[in-house]
Amino acid sequence: MVSVVTTQAGKIQVLTLDEREQLLPMLRSTQWAEVVGRDALYKEFIFKDFNQAFGFMTRVALQAEKMDHHPEWFNVYNKVHITLSTHECGGLSKRDITLATFIDQVSVL
Repeated sequence: MVSVVTTQAGKIQVLTLDEREQLLPMLRSTQWAEVVGRDALYKEFIFKDFNQAFGFMTRVALQAEKMDHHPEWFNVYNKVHITLSTHECGGLSKRDITLATFIDQVSVL
């Protein structure tokens, strides 16, 4: 798994160009997309029903709380839309990569 943060003097840093070239293709291959006009990632998940969607959101919420890194999300019935970006640095950080990877893993449970 990717380390949680890149820091410089204790501050979270946006992904470097090299980090983006290394890490983003993996997420694109699982249908994460870069948000136009914003340094963020987006993905839509569709589940069998609301209970599965809510269970997924609960698993993500517990991990997000542990990481102190919370997604922007929207849920209607069986659909969950998630946007990830690190507000502390104003763009994508390794926190987003780590959380996106976790989200993909729990979306198939």
